[in-house]
Amino acid sequence: MERRGFLQTSFAVAAAGLAPVTALRLPRRRLMRRPDTAPVPAKSPIRLSSNENPLGLSDAARTAIAEGLDEANRYPGEWRRRLVAALATKHQVKPEQIVLGNGSTEVLQMVVQSAGADATVIVADPTFEDVPRYAERIGVRVEKVPLASGYTHDLTRMQDIAARAAGPVLVYLCNPNNPTGTLTPAADVDRWIASAPERVTFAVDEAYFEYASGPSYWSAQKWIETHPNVMVVRTFSKIYAMAGMRLGYAIGHPAAAERLERFSAGNNANQLALAAGLASLGDDAFAQKSLAVNREGLQALYRCLEELDLEYLPSQTNFVMHRIHGDLATYNARMREHGILVGRPFPPMLAFSRVSVGLPEEMRVFTEALRSFRQQGWV
Repeated sequence: MERRGFLQTSFAVAAAGLAPVTALRLPRRRLMRRPDTAPVPAKSPIRLSSNENPLGLSDAARTAIAEGLDEANRYPGEWRRRLVAALATKHQVKPEQIVLGNGSTEVLQMVVQSAGADATVIVADPTFEDVPRYAERIGVRVEKVPLASGYTHDLTRMQDIAARAAGPVLVYLCNPNNPTGTLTPAADVDRWIASAPERVTFAVDEAYFEYASGPSYWSAQKWIETHPNVMVVRTFSKIYAMAGMRLGYAIGHPAAAERLERFSAGNNANQLALAAGLASLGDDAFAQKSLAVNREGLQALYRCLEELDLEYLPSQTNFVMHRIHGDLATYNARMREHGILVGRPFPPMLAFSRVSVGLPEEMRVFTEALRSFRQQGWV
């Protein structure tokens, strides 16, 4: 538009009593409102279906987003550098060992792409679906291995398949596992990594790392300095309540990180997510609150399930897999009728339902609904 036309348009806007575009600002008070204190519309369902952190963004993240709006018209290169530096410091690695993604799911997509079209992808069954789903969509062979007793990864069988595969192998280990919430002992994973040939690549998904505890569990990060075939994947979605912001990352040997970057969109993480992530990393109090709320919710779930004598898998995450009696689709529909959303089906475990941990009041509503289902003979 020529300068004269622009001025004429501006004057017309002013004459009409409208605010110039440059004066518009989003109301920051709305951004700062906490969802756990705001009124919930009567018809809004309780979302216990997607393993989301019920607290909502931390105040530090909300402030960072509000302040970052002034730079949302700029490309996020500088914010990427800041977050990568902060993550490198957190994990005591070099910045070139960090790869950012639009959520950890994009990082996992990069992992599959970097494995190559002739690779064999080995996964547990059931596990988080995105890796096998993406591999199948692009024509990469997938081998699904049923979980072992105790709902751990059957590493022996997975290792046997890897040994017999003709070409490169990608082993996907979600640990703690989704949807079971169970741990595979880290020492068992270590033994396989230590003995595996270089053609076997390990992608260890530690989305729920912060929730897990116990002497048998530790991160696979210990391998990345010496093993270019090991990548650890983390997310801001869970402990930092940023599922809707879409921010994840991989940690790996510089050679592994370089392989992933070949399949990365340069500006895949947006500037507001980067600002929120950077603020969240420095907010340990919020992370501790997330853990405390999760522990409280888990205990409420366990008490109810034990009272009803419903089998459940003790969880190292922010969800619980528990048995139901009857048809899963019918159970889910009845929960929806009670204003509650619970987890999707996870074949072959169709006699189980996955329920995420919500706020204390949300867990009260869920457990009351479950008790009422028992009274009617539904579970």
